[in-house]
Amino acid sequence: MHPNPIEKVPSFSDLSLDEQLLSAVKKLGFELPTPVQSQSIPFALEHKDLLVSAETGSGKTGAFLLPTLHNLLAIPSRKAGVRALILAPTRELAQQIFKQCQQLAESTGLRTGLITGGDDFRLQQNMLRNNTEIVIATPGRVLELMDQEIPNFTNLEVLILDEADRMLDMGFSEDVLTIANSCNEQRQTLLFSATLTHFGVIKMADKLLKNHEVIALNTLHDGHRNIEQQIVLADDNDHKQKLLAWLLQNETYDKALVFTNSRIQADALRGPLRGQKLRVGVLHGEMDQKDRNRMMQLFREGAINIMIATDLAARGLDIKGINLVINFDVPRNGINYIHRIGRTGRVDELGLAIALVKHTEWNLMSGIERFLKQKFKHRNIKKLEGKYKGPKKLKASGKSTGGKKKTEPKKATVEKVKIRHRDKKNIGKRRVPTVKPNIEISQA
Repeated sequence: MHPNPIEKVPSFSDLSLDEQLLSAVKKLGFELPTPVQSQSIPFALEHKDLLVSAETGSGKTGAFLLPTLHNLLAIPSRKAGVRALILAPTRELAQQIFKQCQQLAESTGLRTGLITGGDDFRLQQNMLRNNTEIVIATPGRVLELMDQEIPNFTNLEVLILDEADRMLDMGFSEDVLTIANSCNEQRQTLLFSATLTHFGVIKMADKLLKNHEVIALNTLHDGHRNIEQQIVLADDNDHKQKLLAWLLQNETYDKALVFTNSRIQADALRGPLRGQKLRVGVLHGEMDQKDRNRMMQLFREGAINIMIATDLAARGLDIKGINLVINFDVPRNGINYIHRIGRTGRVDELGLAIALVKHTEWNLMSGIERFLKQKFKHRNIKKLEGKYKGPKKLKASGKSTGGKKKTEPKKATVEKVKIRHRDKKNIGKRRVPTVKPNIEISQA
C-alpha cells in the first residue's frame, strides 16, 4: 500500500489531463476530483497497475476512464485490435460505464463499443472487426465472441476490472482469468473493488497485477457516512407490505429502490403498491433485455419513481436522485447489503436505508451488523406497530429456567452429606478441608 497517498488536488486541470477531456469534464459539471480520482489518476497516468478499493458512488468510473482516455490520446496506435477493455459484472453497470465513456470521449475521435448479453451478436462481431478502440463488456459475452475467434486483444494496452468483488461473487473468476490470459502481457491492469478484504480479490490481484500500487479508500467495515440506516420490525410478509406502502407514501424522496431476494417477491409487490396509486416498476434477471432497458429509462426520467429490484440492480444502477432504499427482504449477507444501500447517499448526497425485519430474519440482520461493526437505528411506526419486538432477553429466560437449576444441586449436596454420615463405610472419604478431624472420633 502506498505509504503517503496523494492529497486531494484542487481541480481536474492539476491532473495534467488532455484538454479535450478537461472540456468534457467541465461540460458534465464535474467541478472537483473525488478522493478516489485524485489518488488514482496520477498513478494510472504513469501506466502503473492499480488495486483500488472505493465504495459505490465515489467517482471510481472517472478514476479509470480519464487516465485511460488520456493515455490512448497521448500515444496513438496504428496496430489493429482493441486498445482498452473494461469488464463489468452486469449489463446495467456496463451500460453506465459506456454512457460516461461516450460523454468523456465525445470530441476525441476514440471509438467506443458495448458488448453485453441480450444484444445483437452479429452487430457486436462487426463492431470488433472495425477495430473499436475501447470496449466495455460483460465477461460472458466476451467469451462467446472469443469462441468465434473475433476479439483481438493481442495489442491491448489497458485491462480494467470494475466491481471485481461482485464479478467473483457472481462466479466470473475463471471467465475473467481466461479473458486476461488472452490479452497482451505487457498491458496495464486496473482492478477496482468495493473492498480489499475479499480474499478472491487479493488472489486475482496477485495473478493479474505487476508491481502495482494499492489505494484503499475504504474497507467493507467502513460505515456509509451519508446514509442513515434503520431497522423496522415486522410480524410477517403481510405486515411488511403495509409498512412498505406506508413508508413509500410518507417518506420524502425523489426516487426509491425496494430490494427483494427473489423475482417472485418482486413481481408480487408490484400490484399492491400500484393499487396504492404509487408509480412502481420492477427490475429482475428474468426480464427481457429490452424490457429492462425500458424500465431503467422510465426510472431515470422519473416516469416511475419507485423500483422494486432483485440484487441484479444492486450494482449498475447509477441513477441520480435515489435517496431511499428499502430492504423488503433482508439481504443474504453483508456484502449484498453494502451494495444495495450504496445506491443512495452517493458522493455528497444524503440517503436513508430501511430494513424490514421479521423474526426469521433477526439473526441474519444481527450478523450483518456484526460483520459491518455497526449498530442500526431501531424505528417504530406507531400506526403499524406489530407484535414482534425482537428476541427475548437472556435475563428473562434465566428466570424461567436457570433459577430452579441453581437450587436443585444445593439440595442434592445436602442429602449426600447426610447419607454419608449415616453410612460408616464412607467415613473419611472425600473430606472437605473445613470439616474438623474429630468427627471420626465422635462417630466411632
